[in-house]
Amino acid sequence: MKKGWGKWAAALAVLLCVAFAALFFANRIQTAEGEIRITEGYLPSEVGDLFYKLYTPSGLKDGGKAPGILLLHGYQNDHETNAAYAIELAKRGAVVLSIDEYGHGASVPGLKERGYVNHMVKVNYGLDSEADKTFRPVGGSMRYRLLMNFSNLSFFNDHYTKDEAGNSVKDSSCGGVAAYRFLSELPNVDKTKLGISGHSMGTWAGWSVAAAYSGTDIEPKATVLQCGELFMDNAYDSESIHFNNVLLLQAKWDEFSYFRDYKRNVDDAILRSPLRTAFLGTTAENAAWDKTFGDFADGSARRMELLFTNHRLTTHNARGLAVSLDWFDQAFDGALTGPAPEAQTAMGKEWLVLLAMLCTIAALIPLFELLIGIPFFAKLVQPLPDEAGVKTKGKWWRGALITILLAGATYPFMTQLGHALLPLPEGIFRMTVGNGFIGWYLLLILIMVVTSLIGTRSARKKGTFDGLYGMGFGSEAKPNRIAWGLLARACVLVLCMLLMMYLVVFLAGVLFKLDLRFIWPFFKTFTWTRLGQFCVYIPVFALFFLLNNSKIMASMRTKATYQKGIKGFLSNWWRNALLMVGGILLIVLIEYIPFFLGIGPGADVFFGSTFGGPFMSLLILFVPQVVVFSVLCTYFYRRTGSVYTGALLVASLAAWIVTGGSSML
Repeated sequence: MKKGWGKWAAALAVLLCVAFAALFFANRIQTAEGEIRITEGYLPSEVGDLFYKLYTPSGLKDGGKAPGILLLHGYQNDHETNAAYAIELAKRGAVVLSIDEYGHGASVPGLKERGYVNHMVKVNYGLDSEADKTFRPVGGSMRYRLLMNFSNLSFFNDHYTKDEAGNSVKDSSCGGVAAYRFLSELPNVDKTKLGISGHSMGTWAGWSVAAAYSGTDIEPKATVLQCGELFMDNAYDSESIHFNNVLLLQAKWDEFSYFRDYKRNVDDAILRSPLRTAFLGTTAENAAWDKTFGDFADGSARRMELLFTNHRLTTHNARGLAVSLDWFDQAFDGALTGPAPEAQTAMGKEWLVLLAMLCTIAALIPLFELLIGIPFFAKLVQPLPDEAGVKTKGKWWRGALITILLAGATYPFMTQLGHALLPLPEGIFRMTVGNGFIGWYLLLILIMVVTSLIGTRSARKKGTFDGLYGMGFGSEAKPNRIAWGLLARACVLVLCMLLMMYLVVFLAGVLFKLDLRFIWPFFKTFTWTRLGQFCVYIPVFALFFLLNNSKIMASMRTKATYQKGIKGFLSNWWRNALLMVGGILLIVLIEYIPFFLGIGPGADVFFGSTFGGPFMSLLILFVPQVVVFSVLCTYFYRRTGSVYTGALLVASLAAWIVTGGSSML
């Protein structure tokens, strides 16, 4: 029995117990202590089954009816992103249906079912002009044309939604039309009190659902747009299509230009524009934030609520949620009951699930310590290379600066190139944001290979080369050869750790109907299709993190790498973390400092609006994710003397996050 086995077994047990306790209490919040019944399943659409999560007030008696509300998530999200709205609405007596839209979560149809055409509009629809080149042809990959048509809605005029090649925007509701019908036919839903709320891509879906059922006996009584785009009434048949009681939640620092009317900033100039005053039904002189115009009785109520938040966090903004709850209540003639709109508990569920996720990730360390007590895995542990190859303070900082600048300079351009235009086989590489990271990683892989070869040649000439062992790829016994045995053992060990983590995620779904996440999807169970995508992306992710760990953990070793104890670990870790996260942290500063100063988002100001949007808004989630990865990589390199275990583990976690639930063609 390995010395210290009991300590590590206890640590593993405690961390997993805390994780499941957090999930238990998170479930108590999402069910309102048993007052909400949650069911999951699939509903049919014309192109395949859509996954849903249904929140039903437990107090709803047989034959009783309640308002029904459909929730539609944004790009790269899934049904669980709507949890705050779902919980708070269901607590107040509404039946709430949250779905995975086309290409997201566990739904079967891919995002391509939304449809696309071979042209694009560069302004709000109805304000475009061929003469001004704001309506123009677009070519390239299918995913590029699809992404360029996100603002193009299937109820718009044929001028927008069809092209000469026979393409069309088929269903911009992304399955919302089918889901709304499903909701309206539930026996406990009051068909006269139906509503929709969507975020980001879900706002376009929300407009599309409302248009599809306009004038019918189940037309929505209210629509809430969380970061939505407006359009002029000449873009569609405004004589036959109308929208009842629309609330627009406007994020002050929205990274996406189309949700800022293609302007640099959200300010009173936007408020008083013809587009906005037409929406409010008032004049520029009378237009105001946070004020209701029109009348709920005839469906003309309009409001724009200014929220001091960014795009991603709008879904859980307490003020925005409170205004939305009140909006639905007014549209439903006071049918919502329960606590005041400001009395919210849903955010507690997010923090608890975050705790569960962090505990589960942390549990990988004691699991590792237990596994290396097995002779097969024990051979993974070897001493660190000797200190002869450590970097002096000056050399380390020079290398750090180059690493940070390279990562930061390439991130905005290569992620966007991979996202839309990198010539990847689209039937194989189906993850849209995943392709963005593939583009960035491939360039960095090339840079790391070239610089490693140059550095190795130089070190050999100087007699300072400490072999592949010094680069994290060799073994103490054979320092100048790749340690294939260590690599193989590391692969098996990482697989064991991933299986434990997957089991936790699986049980979280079965027992509590929850994922491991925080606002944004992180770890979900796989469908077979998504597992296949994981296998497609993991080779590139693994190669990137192996080379990245070699550069940062091994080749950039300092004296701190050899310091023992927690103080030594922290001294080593912050250096590694800075190297891993510094480039994207630099982009965070470039993006948000000008934004907060009123100049505009940095990507738009310095690079152009093409490079803003999804990969900028991802940064607030990507930075802490990489910080966590740096902890794991530092621990496993110090513990094993090679980069294999840490690099393969974080590569697998990163590929899991990208392929588990985000957008798929």
